[in-house]
Order: sequence, then structure tokens, then C-alpha cells
Amino acid sequence: MNSEAVQALITKNPSLKAAKAKLEAMEPGAYCVHRSWGFGLIKSYDEAEQKLVIDFKGKKKHRMDPAFCVGTLDVLPPRHLLVRKEIEPEKVAELVEENPVQLIVETLAAFPNKATTAIDLEIILQQALGEEKFKKWWSTTKKHVAKDPRIAVPAKKTECYVLRDEPVSVEDEILDQFNNTRSARRRIQLAEELLGPASRKECRGDLTPVLTGITEAVKDSNQLHAAERLYGAAVRDDLAKALGVDIATLSPALGELVADTRRLTDIAEKIPVHFQSHFLDLIKDAHPVEWKDLAFALLKASQGKFTTECINFLVENGFAEELAAVLKRWQTEQNLRSPVLLWIVKNRQSKKFAKLLNDLITPRLFSAIFFAIDYEALQSAGTRRIPLAEILSDDPDLIPDLLATADPETARDLANTLLLNQGFEELTKKSLLARFIKTFPSIQSLVSGDNETKDEQLYVSRESYERKHQEYDLIVTKRIPENSRAIAAAREHGDLRENAEYKMAKQDQQLLMAQKSQLERDLARVRITDFTDAGTDQISVGSVVELQEGASGQPVRYTLLGYWDGDPDKHLISYKTPLGLALLSKKIGDHVKVKSGGSEHDYVVTGIKRYVDAAAAGR
Repeated sequence: MNSEAVQALITKNPSLKAAKAKLEAMEPGAYCVHRSWGFGLIKSYDEAEQKLVIDFKGKKKHRMDPAFCVGTLDVLPPRHLLVRKEIEPEKVAELVEENPVQLIVETLAAFPNKATTAIDLEIILQQALGEEKFKKWWSTTKKHVAKDPRIAVPAKKTECYVLRDEPVSVEDEILDQFNNTRSARRRIQLAEELLGPASRKECRGDLTPVLTGITEAVKDSNQLHAAERLYGAAVRDDLAKALGVDIATLSPALGELVADTRRLTDIAEKIPVHFQSHFLDLIKDAHPVEWKDLAFALLKASQGKFTTECINFLVENGFAEELAAVLKRWQTEQNLRSPVLLWIVKNRQSKKFAKLLNDLITPRLFSAIFFAIDYEALQSAGTRRIPLAEILSDDPDLIPDLLATADPETARDLANTLLLNQGFEELTKKSLLARFIKTFPSIQSLVSGDNETKDEQLYVSRESYERKHQEYDLIVTKRIPENSRAIAAAREHGDLRENAEYKMAKQDQQLLMAQKSQLERDLARVRITDFTDAGTDQISVGSVVELQEGASGQPVRYTLLGYWDGDPDKHLISYKTPLGLALLSKKIGDHVKVKSGGSEHDYVVTGIKRYVDAAAAGR
């Protein structure tokens, strides 16, 4: 827009006077960015209608009121990166691939004062490179930018990248920052950044004041946590070695900072990951008698990468067998915490740890995993992720591996525990239960709602039905409420990870809820019988059966009664036992084979009577 056109707009709308320079920049051939339409090229100005004509991507010859554009459109300088991408795309592509730091230098040079905030710079780069490519490219490029003496790098995204008039070396910049801060924490960070050049003898400045400053920070600052003080002392010692200073003259020594064994766990939780191995070596040196016990104690309370470091430390120092024994003991005592459990299941197929872990991958470990997940679910707020629960879902082989040595009853108990666990959503429970069912198809009843099929009935005597109903009422009205109160009381005792009362109460809860669920399913399917329907032509529920044992020829008598009526001492058996199922529908003279106690028994049916008749005769 020429001066006359701009003046005409201002005369019509005096409030535009402050935007005169911006309006004059809206001239044909200028590139711009609109808040809604994005990147565009100003093609012309229609003086008759007082409208700008702009070509946007996907919207050519779009007509816009300049007064409206003042607050929504920015005219870009000729060397702006987005303009260069439009008019010299090959050159920009070459810089992106071969000289990204130079691209940043030229991009900053196009801004007023040669500076722009980190946020704005990243937005421009993302628009120029595309969202998919930008993230990885910028992650690598900004590391090189930070080392370039021409560019001042901001500490925060709201601060500016600045193209310097005179290059400043990285070391000089760090030294300047070190001298201008009184923060002990920041001084440790800056001293660590100087360690690389100092150790390579590449730092031109005098680092003696830095060594003095960090020594004072470690010794006197009350801003530092014990872990920060220890790590700061390690940085101090490394800097002293690079400068040829005897670390024995520096105080406090690293050994002094790990002398208090009560603080080691607290330190371990906060030290940098790359320092964890060195931390364990320091403990070994500072505590020559008890370092092994300290390492085991740290492992027990460890988290994340430190769990791996503790295990590697113990194995490398010759304690693999003792570690295996300790892990088994912790499992028995239910003291295996989530990080150690997570390490075990992640490394269960590792050749390096095969001997260490082979005996641990059992159903008992599965129970410990469920307990740990339940504990984390109780402790966590909101939707905090539970890594153990995630690996159970993500690793399709984990559940089969843990169930490899389980019997059907144990597998069913674990499946019940899964259904009661508070660390899984319902859909996840069903997905995990499908893996149980693949190994143990009988567990399908937990989904279908009974032990066999939905419409199969259970024959029971009235006496056993009333007994089971009383048992159910006792669980619901007394034992579960008592257990809930016990859990609440135990929770008040503090740290649940070391709370034996809480663990026992939670185990009782799982058992009670499983018993309640099983009784509800069974009671819903019962058919009460007085056994009068039994005949004498073939064996049925309510039959007294005379048998002859095939191998010995010895006679034996069994009474086949209802689902809950078994009493082996009186030779009363439930029709749902292996022998009971084998006898059903057999007639006199039939052979019956049944496995019991690991051996096979062969019987011949020699007589069939009715239980009600035998009971009446007994009276």
C-alpha cells in the first residue's frame, strides 16, 4: 500500500494512525502470515474497495480489509525463513540437511535485534520443516546450536535465542553464568558442563575460581539435598583431578557423605542415573564390613534404573547365589516390591540371569505381582500408571510363563485374585483372563458364572444347603465387615510396604471375596433333593454302591450323595468327585476305572441300593 492509500485509510479510521508503518508494509509482493489463513502473498491493493488481495494456500485472491488485517496479519521480512522456503526452497533444503546451525543463524539474522523467543523460533521451524520431520531434526540441531559461539541459548522457552555481534565460546559463556549465580545447585550443573573441556585441556579460561566456588557450595550451602551434595562433591573431585589438584585436600570427602547409613536410601532415590554405579562403589569403599548388607537393603527399597544397578553390583561382586536366595526369601515373606518384581519379569529370559531367576518364575511370584499391583492402586491418585499392570497386559508370554507350573486350583485362585484386583480396568481383566483360559480352559467358568455350564444344576441335600447358606451369611454379614475394619486399622499404622498386618488383612480379603463369589454361583444353581428319586437299576445321586476292588478283591461300599454331602471318613462321597462321576449311570457288573492319588483303581459294581431305604432301615 502506498502512502496515499494508507493516509486515506487513516483519515477514514483515525484509530489506525498507530499502525501506519504496518499498513505501509502491506504492499504487493510482500509475504505474510495470517492468524487464521496461514502463509500468503499480497498480490495487490484494490483502492476502489480499499481491500487487499492475498493468495493464501488453498484460497487464491482472497479480499481482506486492511483495518482488519492490522490485528491478525504479520508482514514477513524478505529473509524470513518461511519466505526463503517459498522463493529459494533448494537452498533452505540444503541448509536443513547439511548445515542446520547456519540455518538458525540466518533465521535469527532476519529478526529485529537478531533475536526471537524459543517458542517463536520452534513454531517457525516446525512450519518450514513440517511437524513430522521437525521434532527429530530439532532435537539434534539444538544440541549443536548450544555449542555454537555465535548464538546465545536461552534457559527457558519464554526467553530469546540471540545472534551475537561477537562470538563467545561455550566455556566463556558458562564461566560468565557461573560467576553471576549464587545458586549452589546451578553452580554444580555449570561446573559439570565445564568438565568435558577441562579434562581434554581445551578450556582456555582459569577454572580455579570454579573449583573454589563449587567446593564452597558443597561444603556450606544449605540449599542442597544430601544426594545433590554428594553428586556435587563428585563433580568437584573430577574438576580438581582435571586441574591437577589433590582431592585429599578437599572437604567434605565423598566417603564422609555416605558415612551415615541411615541416609543412603534417601540419597539413592535422588542421585542422577549415571552416578548410581559410582554411588554403590562409594558405599563399598566407605563401609568395608557391611557394604554387602547395605547393598541388599538398597535393592529392597530401590526404584527404576537403580534396581538394575544394585543387582548388577551384587552379581559382579560374586553374590549371585546369595541374591537368588534373598529374592526367594523376600517372595516368601511378601517383601518383593514392584520395582524388583518388574526387573524379575523383564529379565526372566535373560541368559545372564537364568540361574538367578529360574526358580522364581512361579505362581507364587504371580501372587506377589497381584499384591504389589493392588497396593499401588490403593496408594496412587487418579490415573497414575502402574508399570507391573502394564507389563502383564503388554507381554503376551508373561502369564503363561508364570502359570507354567500351576495346577488348575492354583490357577483358578489367581484368576479370582485378578478379578478382585483394583489395579485393572474391567476390560483389561477380561483380556488377561482370556490368557488364563488358554492355559486352563476350566477357568472359563469364571466368565460364564459357574463350574460347568450356565444351566447345569447342583444336587444337594437340604441339610447341606442350609449349612452353606449359613456359611454365606456369616461371610457377608460378619467376616467381610470385620476384614474391612482390619484393613482400615492396619492402614493407619503407616507405610503399607512394611505393614505385615495390612498384608495379611488384604490376603484375607481376597480369600473372603473369592469364597463369597463361589458360594453365590453355587447357591444360584442348587436343586434340593431328598434322594427319593434314586433307583436300584443303575447308580444315581442317592445310591449306596457295593464295589469289589479289582486288584485285591476286597469289597468296599460308597454312598453317592449331593454336591456338599461328602464325608470320606464315613464313605460318603459327592457325585461331583472323580469317583462319583465315574460311578454315575453304571449298573451291576460294570467295571469302573478311576484315578486317585496318582494311581488308577479298578472296581466292579456288585450291588446298588437306595440311600433312603438304608437310612430308614438304620433307624
